Amino acid sequence: MKDFYKIIKYIFPYKGYAFLNIFFNVLSTLFSVFSFAIVIPFLGILFKTQELVTNKIAIDITNMSSLKHNFNYWLSNIITEYGEVKALISMGILVIIATLLKTATMYFANHFMVPLRNGVVKDIRNSLFDKVISLPIGYFSEEKKGNIIARMTNDVQEIEWGIMSSLEMVFRDPIKILVYLGTMFIISWQMTGFVFILLPIVGLIIGQTGKSLRKVSMTGQKQMGSLMAQIEEMIGGLRIIKAFNAEKHISDKFKETNKDYTGLMNFVNRKRFLASPLSEFLATIAVVVIMWYGGTLILGDNAMLSPAALIGYLVIFSQIISPAKTLSSSWFNIKKAMASVDRVNDILYQKNLITEKQGAIKITEFKNNIEFKNVNFSYTDIPVLKNINLKINKGQTIALVGQSGSGKSTMVDLIPRFYDTIEGEILIDGINVKNYKLSDLRELIGYVNQTPILFNDTIANNIAFGKENINQKEIEEAAKVANAHEFIVETENQYNSNIGDGGCKLSGGQRQRLSIARAVLKNPPILILDEATSALDTESEKLVQEALDNLMQNRTSIVIAHRLSTIKRADLICVIHEGQIVESGKHEELIKKKALYYKLHNIQNN
Repeated sequence: MKDFYKIIKYIFPYKGYAFLNIFFNVLSTLFSVFSFAIVIPFLGILFKTQELVTNKIAIDITNMSSLKHNFNYWLSNIITEYGEVKALISMGILVIIATLLKTATMYFANHFMVPLRNGVVKDIRNSLFDKVISLPIGYFSEEKKGNIIARMTNDVQEIEWGIMSSLEMVFRDPIKILVYLGTMFIISWQMTGFVFILLPIVGLIIGQTGKSLRKVSMTGQKQMGSLMAQIEEMIGGLRIIKAFNAEKHISDKFKETNKDYTGLMNFVNRKRFLASPLSEFLATIAVVVIMWYGGTLILGDNAMLSPAALIGYLVIFSQIISPAKTLSSSWFNIKKAMASVDRVNDILYQKNLITEKQGAIKITEFKNNIEFKNVNFSYTDIPVLKNINLKINKGQTIALVGQSGSGKSTMVDLIPRFYDTIEGEILIDGINVKNYKLSDLRELIGYVNQTPILFNDTIANNIAFGKENINQKEIEEAAKVANAHEFIVETENQYNSNIGDGGCKLSGGQRQRLSIARAVLKNPPILILDEATSALDTESEKLVQEALDNLMQNRTSIVIAHRLSTIKRADLICVIHEGQIVESGKHEELIKKKALYYKLHNIQNN
């Protein structure tokens, strides 16, 4: 249960609620025991198996005998003066009062459990979200998005229902069982000793039944992750699915995974639902055995127990059955939910290799140059970048060209430390990027991607993304530089228009100009353009290229170019081939060399 304690630690901020819950559970149980315990002397006196008590003694709250004696005196006095019917009415009123107090304290116990339960789940969800944001991009190349989403939604909900709902029982039911057992021990220690022999046997049978539940539940949660991954892929690729008439293929694949998941869940839920009937059946056997044993204590020549005490004992023991059943159900739920705990902890305790050094250096401006020195990098065992050496001076525009998969995007991703170099170093103003504060380093860099990343929000909020205290005028000025203001003011709500999921309400060129406006507003000294015009039509490309030219003024720019026509004016063009810089120079120089750049140029112009 070590992993379970990692979840339980989230209770500590809510320990006040936990204490109040336990306090009111104790009160509720005491009132419950009292309402049943008073039946014993009443039955004894009513059926004349116990003599009336005529003398009163001093009350000592530490002495149960004195409390019992004085209660019997009070009851005997009512029977003597007013008759047995009035005594019955008095007992009924006393039971009602005790039950009222029991149910009221039970409500308060649950009342204080609500913020604890929901607060813990909220904190787990927040921790997961913060952890996912902090993880390096490399982590997400190994994990399916649907699987991560499943862990943040389905698995957290499983924890909520499986573990957090069980916390109510964990805090409540053991208290009830202990108080009831204590009362039973006072009534008859011989019978309670017998119960202590029976209960571990019952617990062992229930525990063995739920032993395999965690492993099977883990497989089920993985299957749910696969289902969500397939749903996410289907929604994202719906256009291609329809274009290739692949609906049946995708549907059959989903149904197969769904069938496997359903089979696993049938097994898990059937086993979980076994908990309640199994515990009830075993409890019934226990009651019958106790009745037999209690009977031997009454019927012998040296009777050790009165019939009234046996009835009261059995009534109180019957109250153990309900919390024992819920406790066994909780055990099954916890075993099932622990699979989700494992999957959540897999993210929460994932090691982040992109970390900030202790005493990291602040950097607020870019002064001189960016330098790659003998940089090597690989995602797995296959090298992606090999011995990269390149110096980019402030104010220069550097273009990276080459075939897809040659390492261009990886090279620029190393600058803001989306990944870290395996060998060699990247320097900004002569200092290794690993020595800078991570947030300061990334604040120096602006990104415009080939596929614009926009959010389901207003145009204004997308432009001002990541910036605080930005006024409307600044947003509009950035939009004008990006050639976006004109189409924005034509939308229904202008800058307050919602652009839909990923900017689906806008054209490709409009989305790209918004991402450029976002970079303009950030006003970074270093700019990375990753094939920012390659997916656009001619008209949109012209508008976007004008916006890019505006953006690149007085900035150090690194441009990944697919269309060579867009980088002819670059200060330096580097040709990347199989992870190495094989050529570098200006456009005219590289054309004259008639090497790889010359071939790429001819291919695009023929």
